[in-house]
Amino acid sequence: MSRPVGLVVGTGVDGVELLSDARALRITTPFGDVEYLRGLMEGVDTVVLKRHGEGHVVPPHLINYRANIMALYMLGAWHVITTSAVGSLQPSIEPGSYALMGDFLDFTKVRAHTFFETGKVVHTDVTHAYSGALTDVLADEMSLLNLPVSTTRGVYVAAEGPRFESPQEVRMYAAMGGSVVGMTGVPEVTLANEAGLEYQTIAIVTNYAAGMSGAPLTHQEVLDAMARASTSIAMLLRRVVTRVAALPEGPAAAERRLDFLLQP
Repeated sequence: MSRPVGLVVGTGVDGVELLSDARALRITTPFGDVEYLRGLMEGVDTVVLKRHGEGHVVPPHLINYRANIMALYMLGAWHVITTSAVGSLQPSIEPGSYALMGDFLDFTKVRAHTFFETGKVVHTDVTHAYSGALTDVLADEMSLLNLPVSTTRGVYVAAEGPRFESPQEVRMYAAMGGSVVGMTGVPEVTLANEAGLEYQTIAIVTNYAAGMSGAPLTHQEVLDAMARASTSIAMLLRRVVTRVAALPEGPAAAERRLDFLLQP
């Protein structure tokens, strides 16, 4: 089979029909089974994982991130684009805008964070956790679509959830250089780096984080904002997928870093 492009879609995008000729499939990984869709997007072989499961039923802290990334690795999806609803930590990053990521701060607590628990000790470099090649393609197409992009080098703050952050936490994250805050970006990005995948997140800014606007936060406002953005996100993904499919494999792909987990 061809080498697919990988998409991991989150809140507000997981209900959008992105593929033609989509097949619902399942793959067994060392970390559990993963359901995914495989089909064509603009003629490109594409795999879509719904981060929160069918019907959006899995909360952020209980997502099986290792199984999801391992599934993409096993399917050969070396380039992975994800979507993520986020809150803004900076007044200049306005709700309704988009951001691409350049770094992260990790404040998660209870998640499985690594593939390298037994068999070998590996310390993964995450200096460039987000793919420069994917960033360039996405930024170019977002510009052509006239999408409001707040930053292409944002700092994603990963909070544990599922509760929203407190106002003091928001002030701390902002003071530490955070651009946006969400609940799913880590360990997804670090596991992708361990696997040698090229990874980038399209962050959709749905609101200002707690304490910035004076109004209480609700999940419904996030859903409403994502509903408004879903058409643009689908259009963007359809435009970028052909260019992503043409990108060369990154040097880490040849290392097949996780094959030791697939040994009988």
